[in-house]
Amino acid sequence: MFSRRGIMFVLSSPSGAGKTTLARQLLADNADLVPSVSVTTRPMRHNECHGMDYYFVSPNEYKNMIDNQEFLEYATVHDNGYGTPKKFVENALSSGKDVIFDIDWQGAKQLKDNVPHDVVNIFIMPPSPAELRRRLTGRGTDDDHIIEKRLTKAYSEMLHWQDYDYVVVNDTTDICVKKLQSILDANRLLKNRQYNIADFVELFHKI
Repeated sequence: MFSRRGIMFVLSSPSGAGKTTLARQLLADNADLVPSVSVTTRPMRHNECHGMDYYFVSPNEYKNMIDNQEFLEYATVHDNGYGTPKKFVENALSSGKDVIFDIDWQGAKQLKDNVPHDVVNIFIMPPSPAELRRRLTGRGTDDDHIIEKRLTKAYSEMLHWQDYDYVVVNDTTDICVKKLQSILDANRLLKNRQYNIADFVELFHKI
């Protein structure tokens, strides 16, 4: 009934907690939810598509975007630049679309600092250390050394839970998605995100 401004729906978690799977399910369930597509300087892989997985740019283009303040947040990871383009997100929010982010705590903090009124951030916790280890091992993509590094890093990342609006434990995907959906729905209904409420109320004055 009321038009509204979209939400920047931010998910963060340690590796293996399942935030990417959760984000994909939310996108499948919500027509008004779109993914944030980051800009990166890293080379495009054979199975990736420009504009869908990432916007692939040269280091010089990336630097120019920083100089022109075209990012909401940006960081260097493994010698490659990554950033969230401001124009895409603002266009989506203005049209009533929600934008979902799958980023780490540093990116989440930058977003919250830069656009605090548009960000809803959630930290996804694994249900236990043993389950986190099982999930990382079950991927079959990393050797034992890498898994141990990821487990050590998980603890340092989880220490930032206090910086988030919500904390959700991903015990099972279905239950966790329902919890995230309830957070998304509740924030969509906040009065400061909806337009035309006062005009609607005035209709009843004229009865």
